[in-house]
Amino acid sequence: MPAKHRLKIYEENAYYHLYNRGVNKQLIFQDDQDFGVFLSYLKNYLEMKDEKALQRVIANPTASWREKDQAIKLLRLNNFFGTITLVSHCLMPNHFHFLIRQTDADAIDRFMNSLCTRYTMYFNKKYKRIGPLFQSVYKAVMVTTDEQLKHLTRYIHRNPIHKGSYKEIPSRILATYQYSSYPEFLGLRTTEWIHAEKILAYFGNNTQSYQSFVEDMDIEEDTILFTRSLVLD
Repeated sequence: MPAKHRLKIYEENAYYHLYNRGVNKQLIFQDDQDFGVFLSYLKNYLEMKDEKALQRVIANPTASWREKDQAIKLLRLNNFFGTITLVSHCLMPNHFHFLIRQTDADAIDRFMNSLCTRYTMYFNKKYKRIGPLFQSVYKAVMVTTDEQLKHLTRYIHRNPIHKGSYKEIPSRILATYQYSSYPEFLGLRTTEWIHAEKILAYFGNNTQSYQSFVEDMDIEEDTILFTRSLVLD
């Protein structure tokens, strides 16, 4: 029998909680550069690809060899703009969480395979290692209700202070954690490929209301209730 959350049968125009972690729970991000590279890959995959601009760089006789090589690589790279929408995320030293919406039934699989394979190649080259970086095929579960959507973003954004996480930080400074989408939800940072609008609409587009929702411990039991079937081991 397939393990829970590993049977990949997806629906179009649906929301999913995606999760993956390191082999034996080992670190997948060892320094700020690793976090930054992973985020840059997300940007490459999720932003609209300006193919005409890349072709101009390739054809430009004054462009350097490095600039042309980079443009060629980006031109060939898979792009998921319009098929994958990243709603929220949190990167932790040994795992990551995404809340995404896909429009095509096979978009998640192609996106996650591209992202995890590319990052593993970077990581193995940097740290002179071989073999898989991630524990297994990523895990996924569909999010089906508005309450689940709201509380899942709360769960994801509170990940840095969950018991047992690395370098736990107090709830009051969650917004300073730079490797999650929480700053975008609070209007502290703008990132074109993070789409908080649907979740913020539940709170009247009031960022302070959303912040209170995330940081108020009085509703922790509600979050546990609504995300119980969405949290991935």
